[in-house]
Parts: sequence; C-alpha cells; structure tokens
Amino acid sequence: MTVPGKRDATFADLALPDAVREAIGRELRVLPDPGADIDRATARCHQVFAMLPLDLLRSVLDFGRHNDTPGVALVRNLPVDAQTGPTPLDGGPGRGKSGFVSEGVLLGLSGLLGEPLGVLTEKAGRLIHDVVPVAGGERTQTNQSSAVFLNFHSDITYDATGRYDLANPDFLVLNCLRSGPFGDAVTYYADARDICGQLPPDALELLRGPYFRLNAPGSYTRSAAGGAEVLSEPVPIIRGAEAHPEITVSANGVRALNREAGAAFERLQETCREVAHAVRLEPGQALLVNNRKGVHARSRFGARHDGRDRWLQRTYVRRSLWDIRYRVTPQDRRVHF
Repeated sequence: MTVPGKRDATFADLALPDAVREAIGRELRVLPDPGADIDRATARCHQVFAMLPLDLLRSVLDFGRHNDTPGVALVRNLPVDAQTGPTPLDGGPGRGKSGFVSEGVLLGLSGLLGEPLGVLTEKAGRLIHDVVPVAGGERTQTNQSSAVFLNFHSDITYDATGRYDLANPDFLVLNCLRSGPFGDAVTYYADARDICGQLPPDALELLRGPYFRLNAPGSYTRSAAGGAEVLSEPVPIIRGAEAHPEITVSANGVRALNREAGAAFERLQETCREVAHAVRLEPGQALLVNNRKGVHARSRFGARHDGRDRWLQRTYVRRSLWDIRYRVTPQDRRVHF
C-alpha cells in the first residue's frame, strides 16, 4: 500500500480492534440471506456495525457526510466468511460460501454512508455486485477485465436526461473476498483536490468547461445499444468550488469536442497517475470510495479463470434515493432504471 504523506488529507486508513472484529463476525455469521428482505438486512447490519468504537464509527460517518474528509478510506481487520467457495466465473453471485458475512460487512459499511441501490443495466439490478475477471472480457474497460489497465473513471449511470453525472452513486464500497493467485491487482484513487492542485491552469480551465461527452457504461451500451456509443450532452469533467471540486469521467470513453480539450483530458489522466493513492486489497479489507470527490482505476492482474481469481463484492450507495426517484422501478424501491 502506498500512501504518500503529502496527501494524507485525501486518504484514511482505519482498522477494527480484534475484539470488535470477532464480535461483529459472530453476529454476521448467523445473518440470513440479505436478498430475502433487504431492508431488514440493512437494518440488522446497521445495528451490528453500531458496535464500532465511537471514534471509528465517527470516522466512517464523517467520510460520508462532510466535504473536507478523505475521498477514499481503507478499512482493515474486518470479519470474513469461514469458507468463501470458488470465485464465480461469469460475474454473477458466488456459490459455496459458508454464509453471508461478506455481504453483511458490505451492507454494514454501506449503511453508514447512505442507501445501497441497484441499476437494472448493472449486474441485473442486484444490490451486491460480484466483481471478478470474466473470460472474454479481459481487455474491456469494465469490471470484467484483467489484462488491461482500467483507466481512471467514475462509476456512472446512463440517464435519459443526457447528463451522466447526476444519478450516479455517491459512494462505492469494495469488500475483498479473495486477492487472487498472484495478489497483483492494485486499486488506485485520485482525489479531485490533488488533481486540481497539480494541473496547469489552462488545462484545468478547459476541464471545467462543457467540452466533453461521456459514453454510457459498457453494461448499458452492450444491453441497450448493441455496443454503440451512447454519448451524454456536453459536460465539464471538473466542476464545483475550488476547495471542493467534483469530477466525472466515463470508463467507457470520453469524447473531447476539440483538440485543446482532448489534450487537457490526456493531461488529466497523466495527473491522476501522479497523485493517486494505491491499495492492494486483501481479504478482511474493504475500500470506501467517494465517487464524486475522485476517480478510481485498477492495474492489470493475472487471472486463470479457475475459481481462484480475485473476487470483490461491491455496492453502489446514494446518500438519499429521493432525488433519483424518477428512475425507480415499480418492482423494487431500491432498483432503478
């Protein structure tokens, strides 16, 4: 794990005491399948995670509610399932886990940040996403990849309004079940505050202008557009107050509207690499990611597609579901178009 000291304000490193890990683990080992009643499960996990020591609990709560807190936090020494079972091969839920401890950890941390939600075109609307390498997707700019660097991006949601920066998750939670046979996957996070501090003024000015169109996520373009681009309205990449900027970048492609804007976007990607925090996630660790304060990326890594590959579980989290209520499906109040 690399955490340069000059950027400590944008990275937090949190750890559960052993006794608290054991106490939470005991409660989560008897957690029923959260899918049977997700609202009851989230309430129960919220109750369990109230066992966190006050200062640690406040750190996680503050991560979700304040402008000036870090954009990424590593949470260590979390409980794990006694048996994980094989890594799923198809990007769907795993089979063979001994219980729902990892799901409980994910929902417990998510509930301290906001409300988990699903999107129909991402993992079929499931609230808990299994993020694994999938054969055939090795070189895509998606969470199925392994053989390419997954560029710095935000997790975005296609929206019929033409703005792909409005209905996105505010946070991601990534919980590691297995680091893979080589343990070589690195997750990167570049905070917009660090990025803006490094960018030349002329590039930053261009990035703050409506000179870019974001391509919809690959999961959407594959399912709804036959793989064709579905571009947003022209939008800025960076916006908001100088002290608290927000950044939005599509993993599936950003189209600059002129040469100067294209050069500024290339400089942005270079700057992200220069300022990024780097984490190698291991079982018992989770990463809290603010999806608005910064962008994240992932290194290439070895994958054998044999049931032993890297396996993360992920949630999308909104502080409130109210302002995306126009997207809610009639079947499920947590699942959106």
